[in-house]
Amino acid sequence: MSKLYSLEELGSIISALKTRGKRIVHCHGVFDLLHIGHIRYFEQAKILGDILVVTITPDIYVNKGPHRPIFTQNLRAEAVAALSSSDFVAINTSKTAVEAIHLLKPDIYVKGPDYKNKEKDYTGGIFKEEEAVNAVGGKLVFTDDITFSSTAIINQAFPIFPPQTVQYLSSFKNRHQIADIVGAFENIKNKRVLVVGEAIIDKYIYCETLGKSGKEPVLVARQLTQEIFAGGSIAVANHLAAFCKEVGVVTFLGRNRKGYENYEAFIQKKLKSNVARHFLYTHSAPTIVKRRFVEIYPFQKIFETYTLDDELTHNDVQTLCDNLVELIPHYDVIVVADYGHGMMSKNAVDILSSQSPFLAVNTQVNAGNHGFCTVSKYPRADFVSVSEKEIRLEARNRQGPLRDIMLSVAEKLECPSLIVTRGGEGCVCYKKGEGFYDVPAFATRVVDRVGSGDALFAISSLCVAEKMPMEAVGFIANAVGAEAVMIVGNKTTIERDGLLKHIESLLK
Repeated sequence: MSKLYSLEELGSIISALKTRGKRIVHCHGVFDLLHIGHIRYFEQAKILGDILVVTITPDIYVNKGPHRPIFTQNLRAEAVAALSSSDFVAINTSKTAVEAIHLLKPDIYVKGPDYKNKEKDYTGGIFKEEEAVNAVGGKLVFTDDITFSSTAIINQAFPIFPPQTVQYLSSFKNRHQIADIVGAFENIKNKRVLVVGEAIIDKYIYCETLGKSGKEPVLVARQLTQEIFAGGSIAVANHLAAFCKEVGVVTFLGRNRKGYENYEAFIQKKLKSNVARHFLYTHSAPTIVKRRFVEIYPFQKIFETYTLDDELTHNDVQTLCDNLVELIPHYDVIVVADYGHGMMSKNAVDILSSQSPFLAVNTQVNAGNHGFCTVSKYPRADFVSVSEKEIRLEARNRQGPLRDIMLSVAEKLECPSLIVTRGGEGCVCYKKGEGFYDVPAFATRVVDRVGSGDALFAISSLCVAEKMPMEAVGFIANAVGAEAVMIVGNKTTIERDGLLKHIESLLK
């Protein structure tokens, strides 16, 4: 008889067994690579009762990095069901075990010995699980046997990175401890962060290419569906809001007028609840919309259009400056996401450069600003994050040594910390007094690059403001980048617990 059931089916089965006096034991986890530690864990758990139920974390919620899980949820469930110690197996339907605990109401909920020190679970999951078990009248029990890490075994026996990256990770974990990184992120929670920059609506219009027009040399595609994402400064604010309790965003929206929508209701809905909205409104320009026409299979962009007007009125510029003067003193970190679409006037830049307690700047080169938006427009910054192309454009130097260019820009801006991203080659970090670090990329697959630089910039800004070692900042930045390139547009944000789990898996 099959041991595999849906969670809903299992709820009814377990309820019936409990009425017959059966003692239910519940285990929950990823179980990505089944090993002797898991086998002994299940065997010890089974001894504690009559029926052992195992729930499996679904693929979508496995937060050990974008390359995990190795095995799909169905294969992982099948492997656990093959063990004689298990009686029933189900794939969970939510992010944590809490909902499954409330449904199954186990008499005993079992965790491995590595969870005994609850304070080491920086996600706080063990406390929530214990609370749920107590609420249903059950008891939390820890096994006491040898432990192995699936992640460590996978990293050592089935490395997914090239040898030089594996070697780098091995040496990095001798210099930096996960406990120090977790501690820094705990401190980051209390930073007050203000994001300044253009709000951008990203529309992905999915198409199926039909071929060349019969009468003209034009590519024809059939529109299938579309998705809309909140990008630009809105996406940056959302990334930051997952790590800090207090975040604000200053941006311009266009007024609703014939032919244009200002998207305020959409943006309000997409912003996280702990983001303070400081929206400014202009009659002279629409809310920026970037439409990307995408061949749905394979996922390939074929064309883009921009709806924008990069000229703000004098009154708009003054309104922004007045707001910056009023808001800046209430924040610890100012994060400027400058897409070069007209929001950041010279007066606004001067206020940001002279009055920000800690100023992080990212200026982007794109088709809408023709290379006019380079980082030297800011006379001073505490941290800058740009791509190699952007810093070479700033220096007007295509082929010179990158480190020399970075030093020149850092001195010019009186900027002590700098990250230059290099795509598949990772990033180069610099901090005055520490020197340079080359950190390899951790991405194993790229779905979409849109928004990845924003995510990397947002989180690394917090790390630099927290005075973390620059190599650790670069390492975290590339972990963020690896997650971000797996996200279509800005469909989801980088989350604190998932990032820390990813970092932990890289260092095992």
